[in-house]
Amino acid sequence: MIRPSDLLSPKPAGLYCAPGDFYIDPVRPVTRAVITHGHSDHARAGHGAVLATPETLAIMGERYGENFTGMQQPSRYGETTRIGGVDVTLRPAGHVLGSAQAVVEHKGTRIVVSGDYKRRRDLTCAPFEAVPCDVFVSEATFALPVFRHPDDGGEIEKLLRSVALFPERTHLVGAYSLGKAQRVIALLRAAGWERPIYIHGAMEKLCALYEAHGVRLGALLPATVGRTEKFAGEIVIAPPSAVQDRWSRRFADPVDCFASGWMGVRQRAKQRGVELPLVISDHADWDELTTTIAEVAPGELWITHGRDDALARWATLNGISARPLRLVGYEDENE
Repeated sequence: MIRPSDLLSPKPAGLYCAPGDFYIDPVRPVTRAVITHGHSDHARAGHGAVLATPETLAIMGERYGENFTGMQQPSRYGETTRIGGVDVTLRPAGHVLGSAQAVVEHKGTRIVVSGDYKRRRDLTCAPFEAVPCDVFVSEATFALPVFRHPDDGGEIEKLLRSVALFPERTHLVGAYSLGKAQRVIALLRAAGWERPIYIHGAMEKLCALYEAHGVRLGALLPATVGRTEKFAGEIVIAPPSAVQDRWSRRFADPVDCFASGWMGVRQRAKQRGVELPLVISDHADWDELTTTIAEVAPGELWITHGRDDALARWATLNGISARPLRLVGYEDENE
């Protein structure tokens, strides 16, 4: 067997596979990249070649233009591609549409690079698939025992109760344009909200891309300039930056909402002036992280970014060797 550190190792550009001469989610342009998902802290333009799921390639094309890479190499879930003698297979990560774990195998050693992931049911993307491995490379965005996210449905019910209580006000939900916005829309539909949902222009193309890939979002209308009364009693979804911008002043006495795992921290909600925090996250919480690690049963745990100390300590106490990689450049963009 090859030593894990000889198969993958952290470099300034990201995780590097020397035997295959490729990077996983590099933070700067490289000759060959494997991309786990479309968020801009993981998927950047300018690589010579990119291997990713068809959905992630479509997202990158929408965000960066069709010439975002010299060569696109689509790989569906479960397909294995050999790169310089190294086998790379993409498995669902449950994070956003097209998100994948990169399963890297060479000379009897298997390393699974999770990218970002969650374990909760999400109608907008394929569910996480646990893959037993020698080394599991995990994020640690919410890797503290205090982070135990509530039920998503309960958070949506909280929003709908507020809409019913304040029919004269517009409920303005801050949600990241890729993944979170579509998930909030799908949760609203599942909860029985059949009326049109108004969206910021920055979300229109990505919502259309989700629809094109079979994710049904229902009637969506642009939140364009018009009479403020038009939006009374309605739900508007916009990027968090727009909610805090002059753009939001067009709405009727808006109730500022924000959908994020960080809304479980009251001080964060207060700092942002959020009236109705919605704790809805696209990252695994503490219980999901530890359950996942126990399930894949790795010999070693490598932690890419986030709150690595507590997760490394938990792993050590459970007989798993843990190594914080402290990779730079992953900014939890979608939270």
